[in-house]
Amino acid sequence: MGFIADFLHQKTPSSKKAMPGYYRRALLVCESLLAAYYLLIFFLFPLMHTGWQWVPAVLAAIFVLLLTQTRKINPMISFLAVAALVLGWCAWGIHTVGWSYGVQHFLVILFLLLFFNIYIPPLVKLISCVLILGYRMALFAYASSNTPVIGLGHSSGIVFQTINSAWFFLMLALVCILFSSSIQNTERQLRLDNETLNKEAATDPLTGLPNRRKMINFIEDYLKKNPETAFSVAIADIDFFKKVNDTYGHACGDETLVALTNLFKTESNGRYMACRWGGEEFCFFLPEKNLDEAGMIMNDLLFAVQKMPLEFEGTSFHITITIGVEETDYHSSLEELLKSADEKLYMGKNAGRNRVVV
Repeated sequence: MGFIADFLHQKTPSSKKAMPGYYRRALLVCESLLAAYYLLIFFLFPLMHTGWQWVPAVLAAIFVLLLTQTRKINPMISFLAVAALVLGWCAWGIHTVGWSYGVQHFLVILFLLLFFNIYIPPLVKLISCVLILGYRMALFAYASSNTPVIGLGHSSGIVFQTINSAWFFLMLALVCILFSSSIQNTERQLRLDNETLNKEAATDPLTGLPNRRKMINFIEDYLKKNPETAFSVAIADIDFFKKVNDTYGHACGDETLVALTNLFKTESNGRYMACRWGGEEFCFFLPEKNLDEAGMIMNDLLFAVQKMPLEFEGTSFHITITIGVEETDYHSSLEELLKSADEKLYMGKNAGRNRVVV
């Protein structure tokens, strides 16, 4: 029964002016159908040889008036007006023709309009439902102990009940379609937005590569599924990247990072996954590769970077990278392996740069 507790702890928005569009549309649908329904009932009564009954005509006029005002007034007022009129119609209908013709079914519409109104507190909704149920039982008790004012014949009764049932299910279907489609669209949009946010949170905005967090999560998931499989990690750093920024500007530095990223993707051939580790550093995950295999792949990448032509505003230049590589020993943590690769990277830096240290 935890869902009831969750329902009761829902927070209610404070402002009632910005009612969701789907709810206002549902009110308009209900008001339109009820106006047409009461007008039809008004003309139906004489055909059933019961004489003119003016209550349906009055209700039809009120609902037409509501239709013209619902777009302008607070939707809560429209909802309360619809609720009051439907309650009054059920009472008049049962008093006039009795219980057997389905007039009381229109109370179900109130349940839908009540529960999908986000500005009514949950406790008030439950109390209102109990009151509507009590109202229905009171009408049933009244109908059981009192004779209807108008006795409909068999044929008239079938016609009246058919119209009531058809109109009720039509209203029920349309309101349900409006509410359910709105919920589904909202959920679908939330999922799409969440996917976009998750992707953006895991992606480096400049290069489009996975960021550090995404890479770590990816490797950890891989290790959980393949605990006994060999793998290697490598960390690369652009040599003298500060000089590129200082000489040509940060725009050139950004273009260099993008060009390097494209090269990494071209050279990958499915052998590694690259991510931007931070600044001018990149990290590589090489699944099923031992230290020798990983070293050879990184050496190939090193030579490809050396040969990569770069140009900015008519000036051609080249860059080099230094790479540290480490292989799993099956007992060190991922953090320790990455730290070891980083230490080898700096060994390469101190040894003159533009090299792979394994």
